[in-house]
Order: sequence, then C-alpha cells, then structure tokens
Amino acid sequence: MTTTVLGYPRIGPDRELKRATESYWAGRIDAAELERVAKALRRQVWEGLRDAGIAQVPSNTFSLYDQMLDTTVLLDAVPDRFRHLDGLDAYFAMARGADGVPALEMTKWFDTNYHYLVPELGPDTRFRLPEPGGIKPLVEYREARELGMETRPVLIGPLTYLLLAKAPQGFNTLDLLNPLLEVYAELLERLAGAGVQWVQLDEPALAADRTDAELGALQHAYERLGELTSRPRMLVATYFGDIGAALPVLADSKAEAIGLDFVAGPGNLEGLAAVGGLPRRTLVAGLVDGRNVWRADLPAALSTAATLMGLVGDVVVGSSCPLLHVPLDLDAETGLEDGLRERLAFARQKVDEVVLISRALKEGRHVIADQPSRAPQNRAAPNEIDATRTDRAARAAAQRDALRLPPLATTTIGSFPQTAEVRKARADLRAGRIDTAAYEQAMRDEIDRVIALQEDIGLDVLVHGEPERNDMVQYFAEQLDGYAATEHGWVQSYGTRCVRPPILHGDVTRPAPMTVRWTTYAQSRTARPVKGMLTGPVTMLAWSFVRDDQPLAATARQVALALRDEIADLEAAGARVVQVDEPALRELLPLRRADHDAYLAWAVGAFRLATSGVADTTQIHTHMCYSEFGEIIGAIGALDADVTSVEAARSHMELVADLEAAGYAAGIGPGVYDIHSPRVPAAGEMATALRRALGVVPPDRLWVNPDCGLKTRGYAETEAALRTMVAAAREVRASLG
Repeated sequence: MTTTVLGYPRIGPDRELKRATESYWAGRIDAAELERVAKALRRQVWEGLRDAGIAQVPSNTFSLYDQMLDTTVLLDAVPDRFRHLDGLDAYFAMARGADGVPALEMTKWFDTNYHYLVPELGPDTRFRLPEPGGIKPLVEYREARELGMETRPVLIGPLTYLLLAKAPQGFNTLDLLNPLLEVYAELLERLAGAGVQWVQLDEPALAADRTDAELGALQHAYERLGELTSRPRMLVATYFGDIGAALPVLADSKAEAIGLDFVAGPGNLEGLAAVGGLPRRTLVAGLVDGRNVWRADLPAALSTAATLMGLVGDVVVGSSCPLLHVPLDLDAETGLEDGLRERLAFARQKVDEVVLISRALKEGRHVIADQPSRAPQNRAAPNEIDATRTDRAARAAAQRDALRLPPLATTTIGSFPQTAEVRKARADLRAGRIDTAAYEQAMRDEIDRVIALQEDIGLDVLVHGEPERNDMVQYFAEQLDGYAATEHGWVQSYGTRCVRPPILHGDVTRPAPMTVRWTTYAQSRTARPVKGMLTGPVTMLAWSFVRDDQPLAATARQVALALRDEIADLEAAGARVVQVDEPALRELLPLRRADHDAYLAWAVGAFRLATSGVADTTQIHTHMCYSEFGEIIGAIGALDADVTSVEAARSHMELVADLEAAGYAAGIGPGVYDIHSPRVPAAGEMATALRRALGVVPPDRLWVNPDCGLKTRGYAETEAALRTMVAAAREVRASLG
C-alpha cells in the first residue's frame, strides 16, 4: 500500500519562479540564473514529497511556463513563425509573442482556471525528439537521481495532446496519431535506457465525452506503446471526472497502472466494478481532492479505498489530480479564523492526507480517529425575484438616445496597469506605513491619471482603471460576508500570472456598497460615460475555492443577489454603463454534455438575476476571454447583456462569426489585440481585424476594445496600443461614410 501525487505546485513558496522568469524577461538575470532558480525549486519539491512520506515521487511536472508548451517543444511541433528563434527566445515567444510574431492561442485547461498554450498542428507537422541533452523529462529524471531519488517522469498523453491541439479546417489532428506514437515510443525507449522504472502518461481528455473514433485511437495508442520491448511501466492517469466508456479500453490495455479520480468522478467506482476490476493491475486511487482546499473526508476516503482493494491487484493512494490547482501550504496562513482553518488543506496538507489514508489502510481506522470532522455550514434560501428585462430592441434604442455613442465605439475591458506606485501604496497600507486617507488619495490620483489619459487618447466609454483592486475576484470577496481571503495562497493561472483565490465558506451577503464611491469619483472627472466594473456570480465561484456542502446553483444565487444590490446602487449614483464580467462561464461547463443544460440554466439564471433590475437606459456589458466558447454560444445570448466583449485576437475572430451564426443580436466587442503579449500591433493589423468583424456584425453593434484587462501591462505599451486601436477604429469608421 504505497502513496503518490500526480503533480505538485511549481511556483515556489514565495513565487520564486514568477520573480525569476520576469527578471529574465526584463534582462536583469540571464538564462543560467533562471535555471539555477528552477533547479532549486525542483529539488525542493522532490525532497519535500519524499520527506513527507510519498513513496512514488513524480518528476517533469515543473515548467517555466506551461506543460503543454513543454510538450510542443519536446516534440518539435513548433510553428514555422518561431523557427528563426532559438532556445528560451523561441519558448517564450510562443507563450507571449515577440518581434511582430503572435503567440500561440491560450485557453483554459478543461474546467479549471489554469490556462494552457494550444498546439498548432497540421498536415505538414513533423514530430521528432531533440538531442538527448534536450529531452526535458530525461534531464529532470537524471537530476532527481543525482539527489538519490527514483522518480516517475510525467508526460502529457498522446491522445490528450492531439485532442487539445488546433488544426486548419478540414484536418483532423488524430490523423497525426501514428507519427506521434513513433516519437512517444522512441521517448519511452530512451527513458528505459536511462533506468526509468515508471512513466506517467496524463490523459485527462478521457473525462470528457469521447467518440468511438477517439476511443479507438486511445486503444491503438496504448496497444502500440504497450508492445514495446524496452519501456518503463506505464501509469495512464485520468482525472477531472468519470471516464465512462474509456475505462474498458484502458482495462484491456497493457498499461501496468491506471489512475482514476474518485473525487470529481465517483462513478469511476461503479465503472471499475462493471469491468470486473483490475485484478492483476495497479490502481492509483485519486482519493484526496486536488482541486479544492477542503480537508478530505477521511472516513469516506478510507471506505472507498477498502472497496477498491477488493477490485484491483494493488492500490496506490493518491491525489485526484495534480496539486497544481491549490495553494502550497496552509501553515503560511496566520490570519484565518480557527473554525475555518481546521476545515482546510492546501497542497502540503493534502500530501499528509494521502499518507494518512495509506497508513490507516495498513494499521487500522484508529489512525484517523483524531482528525477534525467536516460539519456543514449555514444554508440560506434566497427569495424568488423576477430576472427578466424588457425587449432588447427597445433597450438598444433607449441606450442610443442616452449615450450618443458613434458606431465602432471604443472602450477597454476595465483594468489599467497596476504600477509600482499603486502596488507600493497597497503594501504601505497593509504594513501601516500610510493611513487610509493617504492610500485613498493615491488611488484618486491614479484614477485622475487614467481618466485624463483615456480622454486624450479619444476613447468613447471610459473606465476608472481599478487601481484599488488587487484581483477581480479577491477584491469583492474581501467585502462580502461568507468569504475569506488568504495572505499567501497563490495558485498559477498561466505562465507567471498567479492568483490568490478566496475561500467561499458560508452564506454570501453584501454588508455595504463595494465600488460605488470609486466609480462615482471617476465619473465626476469626465463628461464621458464611465463603466461600473463588477465580477459576475459564475466567475466569483469559478475563481474561488467554493463550499461543497450545497449545490453550486444555490451559492451562485446568493452571490448574484449581492451583485444585484451593488448594480442598483451604481445606477442610483448615476452610472449609465455597468460591466459584469463572466470570463469563467465556459470554464465551469461540465466536461460531459449530459450535464450542460442543468449547469447553463443556473449559470445564466444567476447572471440575469444580478443584472435584470436596471432601467432600459442603463447599458449592461459582460466580458469573456481565453476559453473555447463554441459550446455555449446560445448561453451567451441568453445572458441578455446589451454588449458582450470577447477575446478574439489570438483566435482570429472565430467567436464573432459563431455568435452571428447563432443569431446573437446584441452589441459585441471582439478584442483587436492580445494584451498578454508585449507587442503593439500596427493600426493596419487592427483595422483588418475590424473589417473582418464587420463582415458579420453591423457597425452599430460592433465595439472596439482589447482582448482583456490591462493590469499586467506597462503604461508605455498600453498607451501606444490604445492610441493605435483608436486610430484603427477611426479609420474604419470613416470608411463607412
């Protein structure tokens, strides 16, 4: 009875990886120093897991940016536009863009808030491995072995890699399966030659609906890899839900071990019994939740493990998925209430739970007898409220008269750069070096700067820039009852972007207005409309660690009612435009289609509950970014927002055409440049994007804006990009006559 985890956070206890990578980008350190930091972090993780009692330690879970990008580099599936670059220059250019070369598209990793870089594959793709010194999983395996540890290299499985890639229209990425398998076979042989005993192949794509052809590809893939005469033993790890029809395929494969998620996928237990178990195979049982921060229900986990022991040859107790999605260590949090704290477990504590379950299976239930229980919290039942608005056409006419905006109206998504001065003021307030009055004056000064800049640039609808906000979810969570915030609970969202998801642990209410005074102040500085900026109820859930003792729908409704009150106060204070961001609407979509309708019903209902109490003249905006929205086109329209802004620069306006084809009839703002890249596109490039959008959207409904908020950018590039954007909008507007 041994133990493992499928992966572990890589950012470091003090976000050392973020700081080192950004220093490298800025030219303050060289590649050798970046690698020194990375190597120290890898050692820290491996030794920490070993010392905590994890018997099977994974390796190759570290990345300087993203594990899918690492796989693309490993396979040499690098698009031609990056071929003139070498090493880290090419690697980071694929992530961020460089020298006029756009980055790879970025989107959400299944239903998590982690973003991955989408491989670009086509009929001309040729896979090959680098020279042995450049094979990352082999390099890191040897690095761990030099420290005295035998590790299990982790790879993205071949099926998941192909299914998550993008290809030209008419080309099926699965047509590349055979050449890809030959490279995987070569990789496994090289790993075996280096002494690797086990390799982990991650196939989370199996938790979503898969066609017969895709299941056939799965069978073929593991037949081919299984027949190798020289290879490590294979653990095929699945997570994020039930794998359904894929389970019999894996049960018939030659994989020596299978990993199943019994937290997000309780049906895997029934599925395992239906195939007669795995009597001569190892099961890595995902019994500790790798996605949420709540302490495990140890008696229930122990009971599941005992049942599994009767179905398989050997049970390895593990995490339900890689622990990448939770903060590092609860011990770093000193400000949480004791009653909440004892209900929590971060990555370090989840490792302890894995070890504890394994011990209890060997030694008896008394091992977990003194662990705290998980009592349910209070549950409020919100009152029923009508969540419908008047006719959309009537609202559009009222808003045209009230706002008097030109066609191709220009705006931004919300946030402006968080300067060193803004961050210092926030840090000084926390440390007591300045008082509240001084801090608020600093924020007003920044708002003055942002408003004046936007007026000078020529934007039509302004924002106050959100200098007072640390994060678009955490800021609101800190002002709502039922939430708690952490001090060091950082989680990687993408690359060097880390967030501190708040913890939604009880009933949510709004004790006081949250944004009204900042929006009102900004509006007092200009005659142009200033958007009130809020985060929507679904995103407030998706980017938090949410209580699991009641349905998400009930929790979302509580948050929606709090936001409804905030919108009413903004409108009463004179706000004519209110934006309620829902970038996570697609993210929370269940992986199985059978569950989509129920989710979208409560998700759309929560948004409409929050936004339906305003007058026809008040324009409601929403924003979505960096997800595949094709499956929820109808739901975007059902939100009944007056204007929807979307990411479109990296995805080449795909969603705009999809929305129009689905009959979407409201305003739409496709992003005309990618804010995650430091490059400033030329006006002609933005104008071309706008003309492409005008092919499907009439000018009176087309808005012009960046892809996303500008918080992570610098002022120099932000001002240059926005001036270019306004110039492009004016050029195209003039061509309309």
